[in-house]
Order: sequence, then structure tokens, then C-alpha cells
Amino acid sequence: MNILVLNGSPKGENSVTLQTVRYLQELYPGHTYRELHVSQKIRSFEKDFSAAKEALYAADLIVFSYPVYTFLVPAQLHRFIELMKENGVELQGKFATQISTSKHFYDTTAHEFIRQNCEDLGLRYLQGLSADMEDLLKEKGQEEADRFFRHTLWLAGDASVRTPSAGLGRRVAVVADLAEGTEEVSAMIEAFKAACPYTVDVVDLQQFPFAGGCLGCFHCAADGTCVYKDGFDAFLRENIQTADATVYAFAIKDHSMGYRMKLYDDRQFCNGHRTVTMGKPVGYLVSGDLESEPNLRTLIEARAQVGGNYLAGVACSGEGCNEAIEALAKELQYAVETGYAQPANFYGVGGMKIFRDLIYQMQGLMQEDHRFYKEHGFYDDFPQKKKGTILGMYLVGAMMKNKKLSKKIGTNMTKGMLMPYEKVLKKGKKLRK
Repeated sequence: MNILVLNGSPKGENSVTLQTVRYLQELYPGHTYRELHVSQKIRSFEKDFSAAKEALYAADLIVFSYPVYTFLVPAQLHRFIELMKENGVELQGKFATQISTSKHFYDTTAHEFIRQNCEDLGLRYLQGLSADMEDLLKEKGQEEADRFFRHTLWLAGDASVRTPSAGLGRRVAVVADLAEGTEEVSAMIEAFKAACPYTVDVVDLQQFPFAGGCLGCFHCAADGTCVYKDGFDAFLRENIQTADATVYAFAIKDHSMGYRMKLYDDRQFCNGHRTVTMGKPVGYLVSGDLESEPNLRTLIEARAQVGGNYLAGVACSGEGCNEAIEALAKELQYAVETGYAQPANFYGVGGMKIFRDLIYQMQGLMQEDHRFYKEHGFYDDFPQKKKGTILGMYLVGAMMKNKKLSKKIGTNMTKGMLMPYEKVLKKGKKLRK
């Protein structure tokens, strides 16, 4: 496979993001890789785009690699995308993905920008990797990058990446709102059941005898039991959360999932703020025009991110519905069998940190939440604990204030930042697939 890397960092070869790409090249050497430093050389591409056009046409998979700058991609990469369109590049049918590094501050808007432009260009977009700037220096980050690229190659049809086989005893819970007039939702569920290799249990929320909506009374805070005696908390934990994956099925109503699904969501507060299904994939079957509902699309993504669930796909009614349902079933199977998940983005990181700080302050009341957060290490990244990093930044700041030292350091600081990655790249050579 011919893989073209569009390096969107103005630092060119010294890009931190590019080190992740090069690590993956070491892991998967059975492909042809080519790098274009599109941001660093943007002026030359403005004068003559022919070399870039040739590289784009030769590629089977295009990887946008960049650091997030101010909510989006760097301006130079933004300009390169404009040049792609101005020069009439025809890329229909080719695959594209993205790798970004940041501190997860609005990486979501940067990734959405790339996704939308890929679709404008006729590219078959594959969900990208949003990594922390230091993720590649940690074993967990290396594993996440590896899993991401293996998944990308699998989606792009790389024959060397085997399709996972369906394990015995797997179960998917379809949580549905099958109110009157939702025959389309029922039909989508039947199509999913036919495509899914696992046992599929349908939970119709219309049939559950809810005693009422969440009262916000905090009765469940200490021991996780709800003040209502309708048995929902036990039903949730025994019949839905024990499944290997969850699929939500509903018809769009009033720009949302509808009252019954919201009732279900609110009553899940019997778990407090605990992401008890963390690591399990989710999917959606949606009847209605989801493309015209930006807030609902954000809700669906953020809901999965904060819960620590891989969003395997959203199949909507209308043209291409059956193909989307089959793709969702295939993606759910991949995630269940391989344990595939992606690093949290702005929604997941930001949402979890807000809850982390809240639970830490309210630990005397939210005792079950506090116990869960401690067990999963959610308090480990408190910034005040990183005394070495803080001290190091004071030293760097002092040097940068000194004009003589600052001039002497020059670009060496950027090169120095890359030194730790040299060991990672060497490790990648030893781990080649």
C-alpha cells in the first residue's frame, strides 16, 4: 500500500507528531511511505503544486499529521487543503485518516475540520488518532498508536491484518425506544440482528415500568441504590451492562433521542459518575436526519468519550442504511474481539477532569464514585503532583528570559525535544510486525 504522509507541522522534520508516524512505519514496514512537509514548504507549493498532486494521486492512504493550533490545524496546512481544492485534485475512493498531537484542547474541532474536507475531496475517511504530545513516550501511548494503525490498515483492506473471528458467547444489548410509529427503528434493529454474529438482546424502554425520572436526591451516592423501588438499577446492571457491547436505537424527536431514552439516561445516575462500562464499544441505530442535528451528533460522540466507550459507528435511516448497519456490526465485532479503543479526545479528557475534581471535593458524599476513581487512577494526573515537570519548566523559563542563552539555544530546543523519541523509534524497529 502506498501511504502518503502530509506533515502539517511548520517544524518539518522536527515535528513531534511526525515521530508517531515514523514509529508506525517501523512497526509496519510492509508498505511504501512518502512524506510531504506541506506546512514548512507551503510557499513552494503555492508556486507549483504539481509534485504534491502527483504524490496525492499515487497514494492509496493519505495521513494528515499535524499539531493542533488554536482549535484547528496550523494555518499552513489549512492553506495546503485550499490548494488541493484549487488545483482540482480528484481523490475519490482513496482512504484518508489523521494523526494529531495536542493537550486535547479542542482537538475535536481540528479533527472534524479534516474529516469534512476529506469528504469534500471524495476521500473515504477513517477515524483518526488524537494523542497527547507525550503519549508516544509511554508504553500505553505506543500501544494505542499501534492499535489505531492496525485498525486503519484493516479498514483500508490490508490483507496482512486478519479479520477477527466471532467469539462464542458474546452478547450485544440493543437499548431501544420502540414507541408507536417507530417501525423504521424496528426494521433497523432486525437488519442489525441479521448482520451481527453475536446474540442480540433487545431492551424496549417502552416496556420497562419506570416509577419516574431521576430526582437528583443523591440517595444513590453512598451505596448505588435508587430511591425508587421499580428495580431499574438492578435491571440495568444485570441485563444491559453485562453485555459485551451496547447499541442504542431510537427515532429523532425534538432534536434529541426522545423522552424515554432521556429518562433511561438520567436514571443511570444510580452509577453516579462511574464509567462502569468503560472499554466496551457502543453503536447507534438512528431513524431521522442526523446530519441536520449537530448538537445530537456532538452528544453521541461526547457520551461515548466520557464513558470510555469506543464509538463503533452510527447507522442512520435513508440511502445506504443497510450498508451502514453492516459496517456497524463489522466494526463492533472488531472492537469486541480485539479490545480496540481510542485515546480520549477533548470531550473525554475535559469531561473526566471536571468530574474528577468534583468527586475529589465531594468524596465524603459520593463515596462509591470516589472509590471507583481511586481504583482506576483518575486522580493520578493532578498537576500539582508533577513537581519535577514544574521545576523543569521554571528552569527553561529562566533560560529563555536570558537573551544570550535564548539566542544560543535557538532551534536546539526543538531538536532537544525529539531526543526521547529516538529510543522509541529504535524500539519500533525491534517490534516490527
